[in-house]
Formats: sequence, structure tokens, C-alpha cells
Amino acid sequence: MLKLHTDHRFAPAAGPLLLIIMDGYGIGPEYAGNAVANARKPNLDRLFAQGMYTQLKAHGPAVGLPSEDDMGNSEVGHNALGAGRIFAQGAKLVNAAISSGSIFQTAQWKSIMQRQRGGGTLHLMGLLSDGNVHSHITHVYAMIARALADGVRTLRIHALLDGRDVGEKSALQYILPLEEKLAAISKDHGVDYRFASGGGRMKVTMDRYNADWEIVQRGYEAHVLGQGRRFASASEAVHTYYAEDPKMTDQYMGAFVVADAGVPVGRIVDGDSVIFFKFRGDRAIEISRALTEQDFHEFPRPPLPDILYAGMMEYDGDLHIPEHYLVNPPTIDRTISQYLCAAGVTAFAISETQKFGHVTYFWNGNDSGYVDEKLELFLEVPSDRIEFDKAPQMKAREITAATLRLLNEGMYRFGRINLANGDMVGHTGNYEAAVEAIETVDACVGELVDRVIALRGIAVVTADHGNSDEMFTEKNGVRTPKTSHTLNPVPFCIIDARPDPPYRLADVAHPGLANVAATLLNLLGYTPPDDYERSLVEAG
Repeated sequence: MLKLHTDHRFAPAAGPLLLIIMDGYGIGPEYAGNAVANARKPNLDRLFAQGMYTQLKAHGPAVGLPSEDDMGNSEVGHNALGAGRIFAQGAKLVNAAISSGSIFQTAQWKSIMQRQRGGGTLHLMGLLSDGNVHSHITHVYAMIARALADGVRTLRIHALLDGRDVGEKSALQYILPLEEKLAAISKDHGVDYRFASGGGRMKVTMDRYNADWEIVQRGYEAHVLGQGRRFASASEAVHTYYAEDPKMTDQYMGAFVVADAGVPVGRIVDGDSVIFFKFRGDRAIEISRALTEQDFHEFPRPPLPDILYAGMMEYDGDLHIPEHYLVNPPTIDRTISQYLCAAGVTAFAISETQKFGHVTYFWNGNDSGYVDEKLELFLEVPSDRIEFDKAPQMKAREITAATLRLLNEGMYRFGRINLANGDMVGHTGNYEAAVEAIETVDACVGELVDRVIALRGIAVVTADHGNSDEMFTEKNGVRTPKTSHTLNPVPFCIIDARPDPPYRLADVAHPGLANVAATLLNLLGYTPPDDYERSLVEAG
């Protein structure tokens, strides 16, 4: 049984503890493209100057990713925040499974190979880039090579274009070499390996949190039904879209279908298998449902073909989506929510749709349900279904209003919220919109912290990774939008209503997001579990 022990050295404040996560708010070098540094943010400037302030690592090994070159993301960030420990994550798990060959020894891989050796097509679907946030193209090459060695005669690639975790118009860097590789394999081995369909990640297939099922529908229609604009090759599709709209970037490219003489070359049909080569879960769940659920009603869909579908990983450990997957996810137990519920601590979690799963599912160790529904409240504010630079305020003010209401009710001792603006607007590459997004977050944080202090509580302000801190790169006077996350640290600040709180910042070497959970437990008056990463505060 989980149990927290009271630490009398950390007398908790009379009021609530509120954790504010400013998604995509990194602390990077000051330059013309740093929307965080250049935005007017009087509240955050004041709070960071007055409160207990430090910076945290939010990328690479600090959040369970393979190397210091790996950008953090909201999923691994919230896992670390809620778990209080560092677990090997997505890319690291898949890299190890492919490097050792263990992925190809699993019963699931063998079942797919046995099925496809008897005929039909193996379809590899996913984000085709080396961004290493959702997927990595080296995993695709490894699966192609192994499928060939295992006797698969027909293989198709359904390429979702990135333009977000990599250069915004970099699709051909991945498509052209792979087209050449597939053509060579087909010629040298007498097999049929080629591209079948694709489209930009924000327009085709990769919706999340039920925000816009039309995105999934467009993908389903292209991949399964062969419906969509037709081209002779994937590279022709990209060249054509670029020529028609020079401002188009990869992530917003429409669906395309590769066809010979007007006939799609790679529809997903009875007898086929599909592997979704994506290791991150948020934008994989909906297409997984569409390709597996018999009783499906999210959009009009003809009868599901008889296929074997597998994810690279299990994308929802609570709902077990998908049923079949190749690499086991990290097992995250004893999250801070489990400890707090065992101690009877009431808590709420609020965000808009785009980040709702992060303050619930990922925070709770990849578990989408309540730990104790009697003690917890999860509140989702529906996100707008538009490109986020068109409305940079997003739903920050609505989240703020809902949080203030719950704080004023006085029923909850702990709350956590996510303000998504810095990340979602940062991903658009629109610098001016990102500045407005950060200024909106600043206004909301100021209002929330002021209320917490009035209630004699404690506010903790941090972020899960950077994004808006690097909005473009510049070379020879030419600016190129940067839409990916960053490797920069994130802020961490404690603002206590008491003029002389019974603690101070601790001298922690290389602090990261995983140190936050123990810190929250201290601020609530408890001793953290022994194996949690060290608290950022110490008594004194």
C-alpha cells in the first residue's frame, strides 16, 4: 500500500498548491527569433525575480530519451513531472529493440511475417522523418530490410510528412532516398516495394485527443480507400504541392495517393497487415481506432477490411490501444497522483483538448483514468479547430477562469494546469503569433498566481519543454521558420504567500523535470519516496 509520511519541517501553506505548466516555454539565448525573451511579460519577469527560481533540463536523458541531442516533448515531459523518476522512453526503447533485434523476435512481428509471406501486402505507416519525437526513419529502413529477409513480397509506405520536428520543407530529403531504395530492392529481389499514400501531419491521419476527426478521415480515405489527389509518385506529389503554393509547408500538405494509370497502387485491403511505425502515443490513438474497431462511429466508414494492425508501441495503456504492438512501453508505477490519493489529497487537472491528455494520461504514468474519482477532478476545455496562429490566445483565458473558480471553491488542495499556447502556436512557425501567445500566458499566470497568494497558498510555475524560444533561424540574411521543440532548459519558480517559508532552494546537480514531483510533495508537507529524484527544496 502506498503511504506518504508527514515531514513536519515542511509546514504546508494554509491555501492550495497550484502547478502551472507553460507548454513550450524555454529559456534560450536572446535573439530576434526568441518569442519568449522578446514578448512583454511583466508578470513572469516579476515572479521569476521575486520567487525561488531555477532552471530545469527538459530534454535528452533527463526525460528518458537517448542523447542530449534529443528534444523533449510534452509526453515524456509530463511522464517525468508526474512520475518523479526517469524512465526510458519511446525512441530509446525502440532503438534498443531494433539494435538488439528483439523487435523482430516478438510473437507479433512473427505473426505479421507469417501472414504476409502467404500473400497480401505489408503496409508501413507513420511520420517519415528523423525528428525522433514521434518516429525515426532509421526504424523504417530496419523494418524494410527485415521484411525483405523474412520473405515479404509486397510492401507499401504511407508517408506522413513532418515539417515540424524537422525543417518545414524537408519532406524530399526523406522521400527521394527512400524511393530510390525501394526501387532498387524491387529490381534486385523481384519484389514490389513502393510508396502508396501520404500527406501532412496536421492535415492527414495524425489528429489527437478527438480534436478533429476529419483529419483522421482524410488519412483513412487515402490509405485504405485510395481516395485523394493522385500522383505517379510521392515525390511528384510534394513537388506539385510546393509548385502550386510556394508558402505551403510539409505539415499542412494535403493528402495524396500514388497511382498507376489512375489506379491506386497501395490500398489497404483484406489479407494485409499494417504497422504504424510511431512510438509516441498522442497522435496515433485515433487512426489506430479507425483501423481496428468494428463498431466505429467517429466518421462514416465502410466495413473494415480484414487486416492485422500493430503499433510500434501500445499508445493507450489503459484502453489497450492498439491490441497488438511491437515494443512494450515503460512501466510507470507509483506516480505522485497515486501517492496523493492514498493520502486523501484532493486535486484537479485542467487543460484544453490539445494538452488535456498530458495533465491526465501522461501525468498519471500512461493511465487515462482517475486514480480516485472521489478525490480528483479532470476538466477539459475544448480547443479551437483552426491553425493556432490564427488565434494565439487559444483557450488560456477559459482555463484560467475555470482554475480560478475551483480555487475559490476551496475544495482542492492541489491543482495542475497546462497552458498550451507556447507550444501549439510555436509549432506554426509564426513569430508574431508566438509573441502574442506568450503575452497571453503571462497575463493568465499573473492572474492565477495573484489569486493563489490571496488564498495563502503556493504557486509553482514551470514548463515541459521549449518551443517558442526559437521561432526561426537566420543565415545570410534569410530567415527560416523553426517549428520544432528546442534543447533549452525551462523555468522553475516557487511563489509562496508566506514571507518566510520554512524551506529554501536546494543545490541539486543537473535538475530536471523529474525533480518536480518530490518538490511538490515537500510543499504539501510530505516526505517523498526514497527513489524519487531529489526535491528542489530543502528545509531551512
